[in-house]
Amino acid sequence: MDLSMDLPVVDLDVFLSGPRHSDAVIQECKKAADALIVYGALVLHDSRVSEEDNSRFLDLLEDYFAQPEGELKKDERPELSYQIGVTLENTEKPKCAVDEPCLRIIEKLQPSERPLDISAHQPDPKCRFFWRMAETPPYETQFPILNAPNVVPQNEKIRNRWPSTMEQWGKAMRTAVADLADMAAVGLGLPVETFREAGRYGPHLLAPTASDLVKYGKKDTILAGFHSDLNFLTIHGRSRYPGLHVWARNTGKRIPVRIPPGNNLLVQAGKQLEHLTGGLIKAGFHEVVVNESTVATIAKRRAEFPDRPLIRISSTFFWHLSSDFDLVPVPALVKWAKELRAAHINLDNDDLEDAVYEPMKVGQQVSKWVFTSQQSPGNPD
Repeated sequence: MDLSMDLPVVDLDVFLSGPRHSDAVIQECKKAADALIVYGALVLHDSRVSEEDNSRFLDLLEDYFAQPEGELKKDERPELSYQIGVTLENTEKPKCAVDEPCLRIIEKLQPSERPLDISAHQPDPKCRFFWRMAETPPYETQFPILNAPNVVPQNEKIRNRWPSTMEQWGKAMRTAVADLADMAAVGLGLPVETFREAGRYGPHLLAPTASDLVKYGKKDTILAGFHSDLNFLTIHGRSRYPGLHVWARNTGKRIPVRIPPGNNLLVQAGKQLEHLTGGLIKAGFHEVVVNESTVATIAKRRAEFPDRPLIRISSTFFWHLSSDFDLVPVPALVKWAKELRAAHINLDNDDLEDAVYEPMKVGQQVSKWVFTSQQSPGNPD
């Protein structure tokens, strides 16, 4: 199957401005669903998104992670398994390095299309901050540790800018991804609010990562090892440094992600979406590495902004289903998934037996992963 090396661009403006049952809206929704099925990712155009807000957010996070480690450690919450606040570098581990099914997928890729070797990879040399952006459920959740209150950095200069900047950018991405969830539902033949309602009280996380490019700016350095995401949908703003690669489900081709300038975001499918669709949509594999384009951008940033920290910020938001939601595959989508498997449409081409997606609470799915290994709730593999 000959697929484009550019991710499909889905126009959220069409969905928001057109009559809900118009041909244009329906076709754009099908385009969103097809992109998630085929690529596990798409570029989302949303004219409400401000490049200026993204830049303000990136500036804040660069300043925050440029602080000494001792200052950052004040914002750690290891007693909550790092599910809120900061996680320092060399803490998050790429499960794929020791996960046999994941290693088999890598082995089946053509050598030229494989990720950088993670077989002996140590924990990722990136930092992370989790800022929860969730609506408090009107009931007592069974999973309070996944719904802990936020940590505001202690540094006074950072603290004064933090809540408003995080909330402004986080709300823009949360709104966009929830609207895309509506589009995906329509494109899959489900009621429009199927996914939105399932995620209404999800423990959504604005979860930027930071990589020190002074320490880790050498070509072929792995910043985030080959993995897929645990949550429902992941959405990113534009980073100032390239280096993100994704793998299309049908081809096994490594695709360098290019988010066009302007009002555009990147969206990736996660494990919760895979579970709910019975494998019709698979959580997409991706990595973040220092490649030639990253090295060139480092040199350019050094020359143009000599006083700014040389830190790669990934503007990431993890949209989750509600912790107490029953994660059970939709029967109609399970049937569709079986038809695709019969046609051998899969990244690794050996998933020909029916995958098993056991019914469970979303909180059980998250806890099963997070609390059995040191992982983030959006970075399981």
